[in-house]
Amino acid sequence: MRISHLGAPVAVAGSALAVACGSGGTTASTSHEADASSPPTVLAAASLTKVFPQIEASAKYTFGGSGALETDIEQGAPADVFAAASPKQPAQLYAKGLVDKPLEFATNTLVLIVPSDNPAHISSVSDITKPGVKLVICNATVPCGDYARTAFKNLGITAAAMKNVVSQTTDVTQTVAEVALGQADAGFVYITDAKAAAGKVKVIHLPAKAKPGAKDFIAVVKSGSHQAAAKAFVATVLSPAGQAKLEAAGFGKP
Repeated sequence: MRISHLGAPVAVAGSALAVACGSGGTTASTSHEADASSPPTVLAAASLTKVFPQIEASAKYTFGGSGALETDIEQGAPADVFAAASPKQPAQLYAKGLVDKPLEFATNTLVLIVPSDNPAHISSVSDITKPGVKLVICNATVPCGDYARTAFKNLGITAAAMKNVVSQTTDVTQTVAEVALGQADAGFVYITDAKAAAGKVKVIHLPAKAKPGAKDFIAVVKSGSHQAAAKAFVATVLSPAGQAKLEAAGFGKP
């Protein structure tokens, strides 16, 4: 489930988007001014849905699975900035020359969540391997799904855990929703998403040997039409004010 599609951004800065070009063309100075004043188009991981608009309200956002957004950029979708919940997708785009060098801007933590009433009585990660437990995880192309599978491998429970998977979602927001609605007994999401769903789900932390740490990376898209605005957005995310907003949302320091 994509939070928004490219044709329907979450936050649009109205008149600033209408960078109309006259029939006679545009001067270099006018282009520069338009680039500086127009909001950037930001493609970002679903886990950033709540916090990014708090950091920069005027940007145009599309939130979804990092893997799907990577594909969008590869296929030429309009984008000025790419922010992913993993170093993997930005690194792949960087290797193809599609983005500037990615920068780590936050860390996150993978956790296990259960519905607030916890009908399956799950108290630890080992309980997800019990027969009959309904587990939901993100699909393998999404960082939260990749992290979950890595945790299974590190804990030596891959076969038993995957046997109980009843749903594989397209992004972490959908995983939270399925658990909160009681459509699954447990799911793997980031602590930031669990925090945002407080009261609807309960959190069970993973043991250190599961290596539940996650890293978020951001990069300017080279084909973007608003390079100055894109670089300004990245600078804002990395600024003390941006980092404070991320920390308040539950993210860790890079």
